[in-house]
Amino acid sequence: ITHYLYGGDWENRLKQELLLGLGGIRALRAMGIKQEVYHCNEGHAAFIGIERIRDLVRRKLTFSEALEVVRSSSLFTTHTPVPAGHDAFPESMIRQYLAHYPDVLGITWEQFINLGKTNPNDPEERFSMSVLACNLSQEVNGVSWLHGEVSKDILGNMWPGYFKNELHIGYVTNGVHFPTWCASNLRRLYMRYFPEGFSGHDYDIPAWQKVHDIPAAELWQERIFLKHKLVDHIRKRYSDPAQVRIDSPRQMVQIVEGIKPDVLTIGFARRFATYKRAYLLFTNLDRLSAIVNNKERPVQFIFAGKAHPNDKPGQDLIKRIVEVAAMPQFVGKILFLQNYDMELARKMVQGVDVWLNTPTRPLEASGTSGEKCVMNGVLQFSVLDGWWVEGYKEGAGWALPMERTFADQRFQDELDAEMIYNTIEEQIVPLYYKRDEQNIPRDWVESVKRCVADIAANFTTNRMMRDYEERFYGKLAARRHEIVAGDYMLAREIAAWKRRISAAWDKVRIVEVKQAKIDREAMFVGEHYPFEIKIDVADLRPEDIGAELVVAKQIEYGQPVNVIETVPLERTAVEGTTVTYALDYRSGRSGSFDVALRIYPSNPHLPHRMDFALVKWA
Repeated sequence: ITHYLYGGDWENRLKQELLLGLGGIRALRAMGIKQEVYHCNEGHAAFIGIERIRDLVRRKLTFSEALEVVRSSSLFTTHTPVPAGHDAFPESMIRQYLAHYPDVLGITWEQFINLGKTNPNDPEERFSMSVLACNLSQEVNGVSWLHGEVSKDILGNMWPGYFKNELHIGYVTNGVHFPTWCASNLRRLYMRYFPEGFSGHDYDIPAWQKVHDIPAAELWQERIFLKHKLVDHIRKRYSDPAQVRIDSPRQMVQIVEGIKPDVLTIGFARRFATYKRAYLLFTNLDRLSAIVNNKERPVQFIFAGKAHPNDKPGQDLIKRIVEVAAMPQFVGKILFLQNYDMELARKMVQGVDVWLNTPTRPLEASGTSGEKCVMNGVLQFSVLDGWWVEGYKEGAGWALPMERTFADQRFQDELDAEMIYNTIEEQIVPLYYKRDEQNIPRDWVESVKRCVADIAANFTTNRMMRDYEERFYGKLAARRHEIVAGDYMLAREIAAWKRRISAAWDKVRIVEVKQAKIDREAMFVGEHYPFEIKIDVADLRPEDIGAELVVAKQIEYGQPVNVIETVPLERTAVEGTTVTYALDYRSGRSGSFDVALRIYPSNPHLPHRMDFALVKWA
């Protein structure tokens, strides 16, 4: 079951994830490795939480107490912005392999299977590994700012009563490993001019500005050296029948002679999923032919990559590129390199002039290939999606807009293709071929310097790890210490409190609501408006319930609710089980808004209120 990562059927996939999660924790235990914080990368490893709970239950904690401990020290990172990319299995398949686990954990089968369901007790809903990971983790993040926002849409139904922009899903934008992906000649050059930039445990990002001290001729010479290496590698590949399949020896000669290091070179290499839209460049072949066959300012395109074995549309994309590359007008001008591997990837991200990326927005979670390029001075030309939303700087690369113009994807593709052609012809080509008397494109080199100083410095794994430490790891480690202190005292208290709230919540009633009289359905900025709500807390204590005013931008049909403010109400009176909460609200902003009152269980020890998503609306 470990021979192929993505091979086999769904049952084989489940076996792999059981081995990774349950087996992974047992392997760490067998090696004597004890950690304070566990980071679950993608839902594939979500069973680590189940196995950790099993260990704690063996130490005489209840399931709910063990759950609080595991959650307090767990981070879940989701990597895919496509709902179909989140693994989910039929309940019957989970039962086949894990039927004994509820007894081990001291819970019912329904409690166990509901850990992976957004809608508890729905027999038709599959067991989602991402839902399981969320339920077992205190913190959740995406791998770029935009992906974090998209993840709130995908996972938001887990927290009913709270809206997308209230959720605690954060982000850490992916980075790439500088020593692995930066060319050795450029590393040596950078070390001469700003060694302090990456010599310590934490990279000194401001020091990277010293790339501007490098003479243009020297930096350009190193860039040309890398292009020669790429071209030599391509020629070597095309001269080896074992590396590429070609129609005839004549075609091989045309390609070997056609690829040139002094021609503007645009690269496109990645997994060929359809959302990457590799086909955009071939929307208008006449236009493309005019670009690559311009006698004074030619352009050459290099494609490489693989499709998933089960992705027929992705395989068809590659087939189309190969067909176009074999057309007489494109031979030696457009290349598809077979047998894509890390060696070829490294040479491409170091040797091309421009990196092209054309995903359908917002389906690029991060997109690290472009990050590998920019540290080598390769300029990025991409849709404003994934990491490029944060990375793009004018004058250091090019961007297609983030916002859609057309709802119909075909129209959007056509518009984006035109924008790609126009940008290449009107901006990229003139900048590259504008040379001084020494044949150096000084304006282009200036863009390369800005690319390294202002962009690449911010997208290393060094920065990424620091973000994880500051935003999540430190917080989780502190939380775990708090939750386990005194023989798990706080874990036991929170678990008991949640059980008590859950048992009584259905009896909690909103008895009466009084709100300000609003003339002509308008509030005036600076005026005072009183709100009051009376709640029968039933068997609960007054301090167990909180109330707040939720202010959202005016809700449009079919659009997500955008909460802009929540204002707590104060407890003003207690008469038996009836508790009164009041607010003297004063609006400080103009505009059209919807307002409502929301009550919820209140406990200062909860890190995120929506993780205990019991809500009633007035």
